[in-house]
Amino acid sequence: MRRLDNVDIRLLRVFVALADARGFADAQIALNLSQSTLSTHLAELEKRIGAQLCFRGKQQFRLTEAGQATYDAAQKLFRDLDDFTLRVSSTTGNLAGRLRLGASDGTYTSEELGVQRALNRFLDDGSEVFIELTLGTPSQLEQMVADGELDVAIGPFSQRAPSITYADYASEPHSLYCGSQHPLFGREDNDIDPKDIESSRFSVRRYRHFDDLYLVGHPRASASVIEMEAQAMMLMSGHFIGFLPCHFAASWVRDGHLRPLKPGSFDFTSMHRIAFRSRDEANPIVQAFLRAATPVR
Repeated sequence: MRRLDNVDIRLLRVFVALADARGFADAQIALNLSQSTLSTHLAELEKRIGAQLCFRGKQQFRLTEAGQATYDAAQKLFRDLDDFTLRVSSTTGNLAGRLRLGASDGTYTSEELGVQRALNRFLDDGSEVFIELTLGTPSQLEQMVADGELDVAIGPFSQRAPSITYADYASEPHSLYCGSQHPLFGREDNDIDPKDIESSRFSVRRYRHFDDLYLVGHPRASASVIEMEAQAMMLMSGHFIGFLPCHFAASWVRDGHLRPLKPGSFDFTSMHRIAFRSRDEANPIVQAFLRAATPVR
C-alpha cells in the first residue's frame, strides 16, 4: 500500500461524511457537494489507499473491511488533530479546536436553558473553536458523553454515570396541557375532576420512562413521543393531554392553541445539568465552556 503521508485530509473528511450519511444523498446535503464531486473524491482516496472502501449502488452503501479500517483510523486522526490544535493554541492563549456539544430538544425557547446563551458568552471571548451541536434525548446525550462522542451535554439527566461529572445548570417548570379541540379545553379548572383526567388519552415523553403517568396518577399511556414538537402535535390534535415545559408551550398558550390543566395540581420542575467526562475536567475548551455556561446570579 502507498504511504499515506500525502493523503489529503479533506478526502478523508469527505469519506467519513459519506460513511456517516450511509450514502451519497444525505452526504450531498451535509457537504454541499454534487454526487459526481463526491464520487471523484472517493475514487481519488481509494486510489491513494490502494483498496476499495465501500460498496455503492442505488439501494446499497456499505463499507468494505478496508473501508471500516480507514473510517476508524480517520476518526482517530481527526481526534489527534483536534488535540494537537488544542495543545498548541493553549500555549499561545488563543483557544482553538473543536467542541462537540449536546443539548435537549425543545430548550431553545428558554432564555435560561437554551445553549445559545452559553455559546454567546463562550464565543464572545474571542474563541476560534469549531462548534458541533447535536440535539437528542437526555439518555442519548448522556450515553454519547460517556462514549466520548460528545465533550459536553446539557439536559435533564437523572442517571449518574460513574465516568461523568455533573453540574446544575437551570431548572425547567412543566405543566399538564391540552389542545383547543380537547373536551377539557373550555372547562373551568374547578369543574375538572380526577375522573376527567383519567378518562383522557395521555401522551407520554418516552425517555421519562412513564414518570409522566405517575405524576398524574393516570392508568395508562395512549401515545408516546420523544421530541417536544411531537408532543405539541399530539396535544393540538385535540385527542390527548400531556406534559410540556412551560417555556415551550407559552407561545401556543398565548395564541389559544393550548391551555394548562389545573395549574398547581400537576406542575413539576426538572433540573437540567451540564455533563462531561470526568477525565476532561482539565480540558481548556471544556473548562472555558463551563465558565460561559455558569448561570449569572
